[in-house]
Amino acid sequence: MNPSGTAVSAPGKVLLAGGYLVLDREYTGLVFGLNARIHVHVKPLPTSSGVALSEIIVRSPQFIDAEWRYGYRLADNNGGIEVTQLKDLSASSLSRNPFVETALGYALSYITTIITPNIEPSVITILADRDYYSQPDQPLPQASSPNQSQFIDFQVPLHEAHKTGLGSSAALVTALCASLLTHYLPNDVVTLSMASARAFANPNESVVRPKRSFESDKKNEKKTRLSLESRGSDSPNGQSPIDSGKARLHNLAQAAHCAAQGKVGSGFDVAAAVYGSCIYKRFSPSVLEDLGPVGSPGFARRLKNVVEDTNPAKKWDVQIFKSAVSVPRGLRLVMCDVDCGSQTVGMVKQMLAWRRRKPVYVNNLWTHLQRRNEEFGSTLTKLARSHYPNQNYETLAYIISAIRSLVREMTAMSGVPVEPPGQTLLLSYCSSLTGVIGGVVPGAGGYDAIALLVEDRDDVMRRLHEVLSRWGYNPDGGEGPAMGRARVLGVREEMEGVRAESNHQYSAWL
Repeated sequence: MNPSGTAVSAPGKVLLAGGYLVLDREYTGLVFGLNARIHVHVKPLPTSSGVALSEIIVRSPQFIDAEWRYGYRLADNNGGIEVTQLKDLSASSLSRNPFVETALGYALSYITTIITPNIEPSVITILADRDYYSQPDQPLPQASSPNQSQFIDFQVPLHEAHKTGLGSSAALVTALCASLLTHYLPNDVVTLSMASARAFANPNESVVRPKRSFESDKKNEKKTRLSLESRGSDSPNGQSPIDSGKARLHNLAQAAHCAAQGKVGSGFDVAAAVYGSCIYKRFSPSVLEDLGPVGSPGFARRLKNVVEDTNPAKKWDVQIFKSAVSVPRGLRLVMCDVDCGSQTVGMVKQMLAWRRRKPVYVNNLWTHLQRRNEEFGSTLTKLARSHYPNQNYETLAYIISAIRSLVREMTAMSGVPVEPPGQTLLLSYCSSLTGVIGGVVPGAGGYDAIALLVEDRDDVMRRLHEVLSRWGYNPDGGEGPAMGRARVLGVREEMEGVRAESNHQYSAWL
């Protein structure tokens, strides 16, 4: 345990292709990590000599009154670590933070299966890069200025902050689980790669589930070694031994995130937080069945089986391919916030109900969309591996246009606003600008954001900022949510997933 603290970050995400399809194992999603990160710093909680505490303080100092205090106890009958919010001592005493609370219970319960269950009190600080939340009253800088503060005071309570849809909950759960593992487990048990110049993964790297566990024997005690470092190499079966730790972190974060949401989602956002940009095929929901609540008899044992994939009857079948994702040199991803979020859960329910009513039609449409999505990914990768100095992006632009056509058909036939008319206007206008290859409404669609693929040039970015700063309209001729001006966020694609960070960048917030 490092007395000065342990810091970890995990990236946000954008599902560029495969919205709704990614819910079904017959299809895949093309997901990009983003360089907007959630950071978690953990350090020991100072106590007076002879005073024993079982308390964890969680702070989010960028928001007003965002502090939660938790007590914890080792449950009987191998039930793991039960975490309880101490409401009388919490600044946010009237609000729960289910993602923090659940991640604490899951991570600490798993830790007790590896070492003697002696969890010392700690202080956890959570920080979000500025682009995770809309800032309607503040002008956004021209993306990623060197003088731009990485963290800002949002000056509102957390429940009043407007998310920009970059996957904050998945990044939070992943970073929190990873930081707890690295904080509480000895250095010879867990390692995590530091942030470095290795911003892009080896294009030949792929990831599948581990075929075996990797254990070291020290002083006759078996300890599961979790190496969360990625060396970017493939073994003959597609699994690099160094990836086994990331696989376990992925499994732990998926289980905790699903429990916090109260449902088993597709998991692409957690996969991006752990691995970075990838092609993702979801896991079977049955993998997480029968875990039960934290504290129930045998929970810690069941969780260990899930995390380490040792239950032969319920093996992880998720597929994550990093080698299939690249962005060509000279292009970049741009995210635009329109500060008008959508109710994703309701949209998903409506989409699935439509699929049940029209299974033949929907499956045929989704199969065509899957083919176009695969073309999109393969064309990006082909361009990235090309050495021609002057690339032609006409084919890429055509594929993006074809994807949007199918998505608009899905919108019209299902009644779900995946690409609503207002977003169609915005995307079509942006796509007509010099240097913009094309764009989509990412993820489940709706009104909260668009993603553009553009030439990585200063003049293109300046033009986008100028144009979008003047954009404002009611998207559906008076029927849809009124959007203010669209704004370019200071984020772009990133290939790297979860990583360790240096403590010094957080000094002003600790």
